Amino acid sequence: MPQKISFKEYLLSPMNKKILLIDDESDIVEFISYNLKNEGYEVFSASNGQKGIEQAIKHKPDLILLDIMMPQMDGIETCYEIRKIEELKQTIVVFLSARNEDFSQIAAFDSGANDYINKPIKPKLLVKKIQGLLQIFSFNKEKQKNAVEFENLKIDHEAYKIIFKEKEFELPKKEFELLSLMASNPNKVFKRDEILDSVWGNDVVVGDRTIDVHIRKLREKLGNDKIITIKGVGYKINVS
Repeated sequence: MPQKISFKEYLLSPMNKKILLIDDESDIVEFISYNLKNEGYEVFSASNGQKGIEQAIKHKPDLILLDIMMPQMDGIETCYEIRKIEELKQTIVVFLSARNEDFSQIAAFDSGANDYINKPIKPKLLVKKIQGLLQIFSFNKEKQKNAVEFENLKIDHEAYKIIFKEKEFELPKKEFELLSLMASNPNKVFKRDEILDSVWGNDVVVGDRTIDVHIRKLREKLGNDKIITIKGVGYKINVS
């Protein structure tokens, strides 16, 4: 039987990652592509900045390896243009260049690059650097998913705390879970039975007033207009 992998392992797997190489030196592109494909990455390439941007929009890569010296549009300008495109703002951009002057590296980072690697570099080391960058960014994305934010309320699921109107609160577990449940679908009315099942569970017997007490405590922190009571039905988070 095939071995099962976790969702985190799936996210970090090379089989789930796309890399775009933008370089006008075909032998370098071929050499790097060969090594990355051997590791399981899906690899695309372009010979200049303009074609690279077109490929990036088309394939939405997880990481772009970018040279500085290229015809038509150099790497610095290419990186600037990539960072203007909304769906590519989270893409990792790494310069891979033979130019090792300080001003070149500074210009690269100013244009929006995440890292700068000097040529030549051994394939195994390049693969490890790429692997490390992808892991860091994947974990950061997962952390971002652990935070819900709308209007002036931020819910941090990792720290079990909320920030409301720039004021930070640590909440007891059940208060936090109740707020998180309602915030998962703002403006939806959550029925009392649904809240009890989701927050307290079917096996826990609580009194009829339990939800009301927790709602009152949340209102003390968020104000009366944030959580709305629908009489005879339940509660909802009010979002304009």
